[in-house]
Amino acid sequence: MSISEQRLEGIHSQAPPCHSASNYLWEDPPDEDKFSVCVHCGMCLEACPTYLQTGQEHQSPRGRVHLIKAVAQGKLEVNEAFEDPVFTCLDCRACETACPAGVQVGALIEQARGQVRQAMPLKGWKGWLNRLFLRGIFPYSSRLYLLGQLLKFYQKSGLQHVVRKLGLLKILPAHLEEMEKVLPPAGKPVLKTYPTVVPAQGPTKQRVGLLTGCVMDVVFSDINEATIRVLTRNGYEVVLPKEQKCCGALQIHAGDRETGKKLARQNIDAFLSAGVDKIVVNAAGCGCALKEYAELLRNDKEYKTKAQVFVEKVEDISKFLHDNGYEKPTGEFNLRVTYHDACHLAHGQGIRFEPRKLLQSIPGVEVVEMTNADTCCGSAGIYNLTHPDMAGKILTEKMKHVPQDVELITMGNPGCMLQMAMGVLREGRNQRVVHTVEVLDWAYQQSSARQDSG
Repeated sequence: MSISEQRLEGIHSQAPPCHSASNYLWEDPPDEDKFSVCVHCGMCLEACPTYLQTGQEHQSPRGRVHLIKAVAQGKLEVNEAFEDPVFTCLDCRACETACPAGVQVGALIEQARGQVRQAMPLKGWKGWLNRLFLRGIFPYSSRLYLLGQLLKFYQKSGLQHVVRKLGLLKILPAHLEEMEKVLPPAGKPVLKTYPTVVPAQGPTKQRVGLLTGCVMDVVFSDINEATIRVLTRNGYEVVLPKEQKCCGALQIHAGDRETGKKLARQNIDAFLSAGVDKIVVNAAGCGCALKEYAELLRNDKEYKTKAQVFVEKVEDISKFLHDNGYEKPTGEFNLRVTYHDACHLAHGQGIRFEPRKLLQSIPGVEVVEMTNADTCCGSAGIYNLTHPDMAGKILTEKMKHVPQDVELITMGNPGCMLQMAMGVLREGRNQRVVHTVEVLDWAYQQSSARQDSG
């Protein structure tokens, strides 16, 4: 037994028992075909943000895989010693990029979280908040819209100004106070204000569905609008199925696989019945979740095949435009921009050069490469809410690599945008954090303005 394994054995032998894998009927337990291929080579260690912060073996990818395997073999109970490393993981998938054996750590972590929440449901106020948002609000667009309206009232009525002036935000934890300061203005959800079908400008090349998202369509509806404008300008008819739901990523990350599966089935039905050629996504975390529906529903006899058909249609907006063609903008900007690789875009979907190509195609835009651009920013869904201390440390490291002499920090995920905006706020920088498709949309608008004036 290696030294690292001895340490892990010591950790779980001292922990209080909870549920044994040998006498508990698990739903979707971690797949042996996935954890058995790990050879504990250590190539993943330097890629793991939590291991770099703690130096602890059980907070590394191979350590977590070892614990997952130990539970499967009945050597370890599902208890606090198992729960902590499994949920402290960011699920950023950087270890998957580094792993020569191709261990699917992300899928293992999500399945293990399902085990934990079956055996150890959240209780008290944490359990109440978890159920309220992940089961009671996010899956229902009407409730999300109401939440958005409340946020809009708070921001526009003068209440936000009063709250800030009186220092009432000081009663909140520091990370929540920072998040309130960087929240963008709530807009009008496109799923509520746009027609179901938005026609293409000129001849129609393809009919594409757009996942509008949950938080995305409430807090970042302007990005959804920019995405629609870019797609229709390039000859793509955009379909907005009204029956679509939250992608389920947040629920799955939290160990609520039951709700995640329910949302997956609803999205599959909504988009496949819409008859679209592709399903375009502008949020990296959502896109990664959609592409893993076939894995999530692998034991569902009714939806297994439909899930595979669905997955084959899913494309990130940057890759879709790059692969299917788009009008090169003529509107010129004199801007220096840098690009952050969202984990679930770079590591989860293998999309790296396409967003950079989009930015480089805009006249006057100088793309300044960020060192370690594909390291996690600490957002990781709601990780910056559930693990603010670790998320803050990871953000501090990330900001060290963000160039100082750029005007824009671009990326393809809303969670990363909020997290990086907090980093900019903390350091007192004068930089804007924007979505990649927004920059392309601005260039198109400037092109149109020049044509109209000319």
